[in-house]
Amino acid sequence: MAEGLFITGTGTDVGKTFVTGLIVKKLRESGRNAAYYKAAVSGNERKEDGSLIPGDALYVRQISGIRQPLSSMCPFVYEAAVSPHLASRLEGDPVRMDAVRQGFQKLTAEYDYVTMEGSGGILCPLSFGREELWLEDVVRALDLSCLLVADAGLGTINSVVLTAEYMRSRNLPLKGIIFNRFHPGDVMEEDNLRMCVHRTGLQALACVQEGDTELAMDAGALASLYEPV
Repeated sequence: MAEGLFITGTGTDVGKTFVTGLIVKKLRESGRNAAYYKAAVSGNERKEDGSLIPGDALYVRQISGIRQPLSSMCPFVYEAAVSPHLASRLEGDPVRMDAVRQGFQKLTAEYDYVTMEGSGGILCPLSFGREELWLEDVVRALDLSCLLVADAGLGTINSVVLTAEYMRSRNLPLKGIIFNRFHPGDVMEEDNLRMCVHRTGLQALACVQEGDTELAMDAGALASLYEPV
């Protein structure tokens, strides 16, 4: 049976895609059959033939070294660098839960570990029209546990604690936190980690520095965060 894990963030540009790439790489290098998935990705460039390149999926594939086809990684791809619900209003093809579920289930039939990355933070709207769909709806529909990625710098205490408390209030299981752009020995960042752990009760699973090529976490411990889907 396949196992899955959802990667969310405290907001946009905290490094979810980079960290997710390192997670998938760790799984692959440990001999696990790993795949990547994202419901919707915005802000993408076009090829010469006019088709859109799913940039986050391509980035994860390059970092992780997996050979998964790009076409199976993200069912909804938009050019405008805005929330998916607005991008689809501008470009058409709104995110549909049935299509997201179908793509996810295809991967769980072929791979043992499926890592799904969110768009922006947990409150990102994916579709707002005929179907109202928020990121948390996808997490709940696919019955996924979550891991939170946060920037280690100034302001992270507020964003981490608010995200964790919101997710608890919505019954979205949260396994722990990975802090990105961490500078060992930085007094403020070390204190940020301590305060976040204290206020949330969550474990700081790993700290990632800029330019890291490996996730400083045991592969077995990482795999244990995934649950059957």
